[in-house]
Amino acid sequence: MKANELEDLKVRLADFASRRDWDQFHSPKNLSMALIAEAAELVEIFQWLSEEQSQNLSAKQQTASEQELADIFIYLIRIADKLNVNLYDAALKKININEQRYPENKVKGDARRAEDYTE
Repeated sequence: MKANELEDLKVRLADFASRRDWDQFHSPKNLSMALIAEAAELVEIFQWLSEEQSQNLSAKQQTASEQELADIFIYLIRIADKLNVNLYDAALKKININEQRYPENKVKGDARRAEDYTE
């Protein structure tokens, strides 16, 4: 996805909410609560699956996952819009930070938190 595609989605979602007079409900607080509820619905799909099963979803589970991921993405875009955050730029900045926090030669094959790595 390119930055302009993300911008197009942001505009379309803002228009969708505006046409329904839902902007009054779309505060960052409310949107973040909705986002976490949708994330919980995604987790629910995987809750009792083994690692292998989670990588080989049934068609029904795949469709459900797609729907929940879309809901999460939509709420994320709306929150970013409300907070004037350019998600594309923010993601690039965060990747740069993570490259510094997790140098390949230090963390390869090890998935601890950054502060758990010692010099």
